[in-house]
Amino acid sequence: MSRIVAIVGRPNVGKSTLFNRFVEERKAIVDDMSGVTRDRNHGTVEWNGQFFTLIDTGGYVPESNDVFEKAIREQVHIAIEEADVLLFMVDVETGVHPLDIEFANILRRAHDKVVIAANKMDNNLRINDVFDFYELGFGDILGVSAINGKGTGDLLDRITELLPEEEHVPFEVDIPKFAIVGRPNVGKSSLVNALLGKNYNIVTPISGTTRDSIHTRFKAFGQDIYLIDTAGLRKKAKVQDNLEFYSTLRTIRAIEECDVALLLIDATQGLESQDLAIFQQILKNRKGVMIVVNKWDLVEKETNTARDYAKKLRERMAPMSDVPIVFGSALTKQRLIKALETAKQVYDEKTKRISTSQLNEVMIPIIERHHHPAVAGRIIRIKYVTQVQDVSIPTFLFFTNHPKHIKESYKRYLTNKLRENFGFSGVPLNVFFRQK
Repeated sequence: MSRIVAIVGRPNVGKSTLFNRFVEERKAIVDDMSGVTRDRNHGTVEWNGQFFTLIDTGGYVPESNDVFEKAIREQVHIAIEEADVLLFMVDVETGVHPLDIEFANILRRAHDKVVIAANKMDNNLRINDVFDFYELGFGDILGVSAINGKGTGDLLDRITELLPEEEHVPFEVDIPKFAIVGRPNVGKSSLVNALLGKNYNIVTPISGTTRDSIHTRFKAFGQDIYLIDTAGLRKKAKVQDNLEFYSTLRTIRAIEECDVALLLIDATQGLESQDLAIFQQILKNRKGVMIVVNKWDLVEKETNTARDYAKKLRERMAPMSDVPIVFGSALTKQRLIKALETAKQVYDEKTKRISTSQLNEVMIPIIERHHHPAVAGRIIRIKYVTQVQDVSIPTFLFFTNHPKHIKESYKRYLTNKLRENFGFSGVPLNVFFRQK
């Protein structure tokens, strides 16, 4: 189970800057104007061999006249319920703010693992300003500078001390784990209910009823798998305005636990930006993936409707467009078994091994027909390829005399040729180059 740390705090205290530093990517837009964090950012952090998922909660919704009540409070409540540790950021430059006090009152009552980071301590002149925040009632305050990194190592030490031990669900070995994921209200729980033949999960037409990941052993129609569904009833906070943020937390955990993700999309709405974000999250976690176009019974059909629909989907998923697509309906149970069979095929592709002799017999002639162009007068030669064993996804090593000079375009070329000759539909591939 993924461990989640959520950054909370009022607008413009440096949450996104710290997020970028920790995940070592400039994913969040950083600006001095409050309210620039509108999409919910998340990334994986590694510190001294420990891993956790970091969520940047933002803190401002431009359509809201009441910033705290309609935006910050909802996100904090969701973060409190879902995160293992809360990183509460304050600003030594402005001192204790009324919103900081509001935050503190909520967090003290609701969560026992809160770390306060007093940001913008860019020089030692502000050390004494940190003491002002002791009035919030959380004990030690860690002074940091998200911009220059001062104090962030101590902060990460403190966070990892508070993280729970990683939980390992006692799955039986060699049984595929399929996660049913998608944006809210596309029919995830309805799909599980249709497969299981009973109302195993609570389904309502209102977005936001999903609560906890449920792992169901499914043995029917020749299948023996685990279904991972983020299903159940959300009973506490309202989530309508921040449903995407809430759904992101649940989806991350489901994806990280699975072997293959079945990404449901709504046939009547097509592939939207949130669907693409989930798709990228699946690829980033190096999981197998297939698309289930749900509610296909609601689409008016013509001769080539499915073919044209699939073509448009693949164009939007490029460059990872070799993904199986199944058109079905949870309501009518159309092609649901086909979807599971296809997911099992993706799992088989993900675990497939190609012998070294077969790889070289196929790939070396392809390389000889289309050599890598010379770089600064250096002739690039690739002489040997092998598949790495005991890794989670198919990984290939190409041995060359100049691995650092292999262009990304040629790497894509080799990846495409591997797919053309050996399959791997719906599976991300790793391609690396090593010194011959």
